[in-house]
Amino acid sequence: MTEGNFVDYIKVFASSGKGGSGSMHLHREKFITKGGPDGGDGGRGGHVIIRGDKNMWTLFHLKFKRHFRADHGGSGSKSRSTGHDGNDVYVNVPLGTIIRDSETNEILFEITKDQEEVVLLRGGKGGLGNWHFKSSTNQTPRYAQPGMDGADGWFLLELKLLADVGLVGFPNAGKSTLLSVITSAKPKIADYAFTTLKPNLGIVEYRDFKSFVIADIPGIIEGAAEGKGLGHRFLRHIERNSTLLFLIPADSEDILKEYKILLNELRTHNPELLDKNRLLAISKDDMLDDELRAEITKELPKEIPHIFFSSIAQTGLTELKDQLWKMLNE
Repeated sequence: MTEGNFVDYIKVFASSGKGGSGSMHLHREKFITKGGPDGGDGGRGGHVIIRGDKNMWTLFHLKFKRHFRADHGGSGSKSRSTGHDGNDVYVNVPLGTIIRDSETNEILFEITKDQEEVVLLRGGKGGLGNWHFKSSTNQTPRYAQPGMDGADGWFLLELKLLADVGLVGFPNAGKSTLLSVITSAKPKIADYAFTTLKPNLGIVEYRDFKSFVIADIPGIIEGAAEGKGLGHRFLRHIERNSTLLFLIPADSEDILKEYKILLNELRTHNPELLDKNRLLAISKDDMLDDELRAEITKELPKEIPHIFFSSIAQTGLTELKDQLWKMLNE
């Protein structure tokens, strides 16, 4: 899914370098006419290496450069001189990137740490020079090994955002508004569904200079796990969160029904998501009086904690952050 500069899924081609050939050289000097073999080894081909970069949060930089080719190794030369190694090619990716084989869809590895490096394709090994093949029965071997070929292939890079808390809710539930109030993030906000077309990350500043990261996931609709709406492309981002914040507005026709639909979409996508901590937050609390709040409380699910807040009136936000911090550190 792409929108603006946000890209979280892309296909790239990578090719490692071929190893340099070994040298078939016989040592010759002015007064040495038969000095024997001294051909050096070829250098290895360049690797293709995936490297994590904490300053990136999208795969947008790969949108216009999808082919990566490492250099070939240099050939060996006389005096047992080894050829130069081919230059490695580095592909920088944001933390949380998964690399898959495009043909089998098998997960090869994932990058979760800054400056973590994993070799995607190894360069071909350099060939041996002819001096390796000298023996008592073959004093002047006139052959050397060629370098080994590199490898190539297509790979899928898939980003799963790394955040502590994931915001889950229907379109226009007020997730972006909440994110703009409790973080310095500036998501697009408007009074219509599907305003958010890309995940937004924000850092929540907590007490004593502590902080945690919260992600606004584009709104889920019923059937999202089967590919309806926009949610199915973003459900994978929730897999990284340790705590899920379900956001339902107080003026919803049936809060419990909405919660169950959201829960079912997560269950259909990945049942393990139900093992995460959950908090139900009822927004637009400024519309409620004590009597209405009490009636809504009776309808809420008993198995998870809940909290009332208002992004507009900025009430209940401290309690919300306190509860999230407590759940993140349980």
